[in-house]
Amino acid sequence: MRQKVEVTNAWGAAIGYSRAVRAGNFVAVSGTSAAGPGGAVCPGDAEGQTREVLSRIAAALAEVGAALEDVVETRVFLKRMDDWEAVGRAHGAVFRDIRPATTLLQAGALIADDLLVEIAATAVVAS
Repeated sequence: MRQKVEVTNAWGAAIGYSRAVRAGNFVAVSGTSAAGPGGAVCPGDAEGQTREVLSRIAAALAEVGAALEDVVETRVFLKRMDDWEAVGRAHGAVFRDIRPATTLLQAGALIADDLLVEIAATAVVAS
């Protein structure tokens, strides 16, 4: 069985992707940003954007019966590597004892100029 969390922004329709997909006990969460209808949430604040992104990831996981505790890997894409500490603080606060495998890299340009971070996640739900 396959469950999907729909993307509610224009990019979802244009690109044709889901926020998250669960197949069995495996959940993939697409790259998620802090984009809002009027631009980035927390503009200029990488830590604030990261908190927003992780909140959105948690909500997507919940929609398919998973939780942050099920996350085994995150992939963090930064506009500027200078933001790694701020992003790391927010990531660490959320994943303190969970400690998923993580990749953090500078992607350079993200889909919109005011976005500073995008995060994708993989979760495995216990059977």
